[in-house]
Amino acid sequence: MNKGQLVEAISRDAAITKTQAQDALDAFMKNVQTSLKGGDKVTIVGFGTFSASTRAARVGRNPQTGQPINIPAKRVAKFSAGKALKEAI
Repeated sequence: MNKGQLVEAISRDAAITKTQAQDALDAFMKNVQTSLKGGDKVTIVGFGTFSASTRAARVGRNPQTGQPINIPAKRVAKFSAGKALKEAI
């Protein structure tokens, strides 16, 4: 499912227009992004938890040449599925 299909499904299930569904999805994504950037977690009971963590710097290899390269540390987004979502899948 892509973003357009998700907007269509939200629109249908919530009995709202596609524009309203698009606005709601955009607001959700913006607020999750803002919270993670600020160092907070976003927990949706029954669905899961979005969090940010720091991936440590490490040495990798260039697959073409085999030469070692330094990969810098960076912050990454993580999602941990909740119990209800795990059971539904």
